[in-house]
Amino acid sequence: MRVLMLGDIFGRPGRKIVAQYLPELVQKYQAELVVANGENAAGGFGLTKKVAEELFALGIHVLTSGNHIWDQKEMYTYIDQEPRILRPGNYPPTVPGSSVFIQRNREAVVAVMSLIGRVFMGDYDCPFRTADTILAELPGDVTHVIVDFHGEATSEKIALARYLDGRISALVGTHTHVATADEQILPKGTAYVTDLGMCGPVDGILGVEADAVINKFLTQLPNRFSVAKGAASLTGVVITLQNDGTAENIFRVKV
Repeated sequence: MRVLMLGDIFGRPGRKIVAQYLPELVQKYQAELVVANGENAAGGFGLTKKVAEELFALGIHVLTSGNHIWDQKEMYTYIDQEPRILRPGNYPPTVPGSSVFIQRNREAVVAVMSLIGRVFMGDYDCPFRTADTILAELPGDVTHVIVDFHGEATSEKIALARYLDGRISALVGTHTHVATADEQILPKGTAYVTDLGMCGPVDGILGVEADAVINKFLTQLPNRFSVAKGAASLTGVVITLQNDGTAENIFRVKV
């Protein structure tokens, strides 16, 4: 089966371009599972019930997240009601929500897992040991595992992918909003790319109005960030999974 994975959806421009092109991409690549990172989908900061339902209605099956998942307060309760929204599994165990969603298709049972990095990110639990724990607790009928690793450091992303190589089908990085060109199949069959990039404005800085970000660098003063205007792009990858749980290939998609 083929899986389409989209980079961080950023604000209204990101949602708009996904709405415009997702049906075409699903048909073109015959994707049976669509996963997107949705933690910036509501105005660039967090996710709401209304926005999540809008994205699910477009055909996205699972929304992963990261450090911005709690920016909208309603997510503190809504995430427990919507299993298709994932928060990183290495948050403390008392945090609401789930970090795994299982999609059962005709020929595959795919577990989608969300994890977050620690380097330049925060005091989260160890993503390596958390992955071990989650993998050990998955139902026995799971045939494939896909991980969204939300992290800043490329070294941490590559290290986790190498650590899990052969035990998962794919690991894709998110968070930086910049698509990387290192898509590959690791030696034991795991598909990997350091970052999926972003579905959002191209004329700003990581989705935000450029002037506000530049002023922040120049002055180091607090500044209000807003979603950039203008043209948008969509980036992600398509991964083909094999019957034995490994990945056959991975290639980048950009609109």
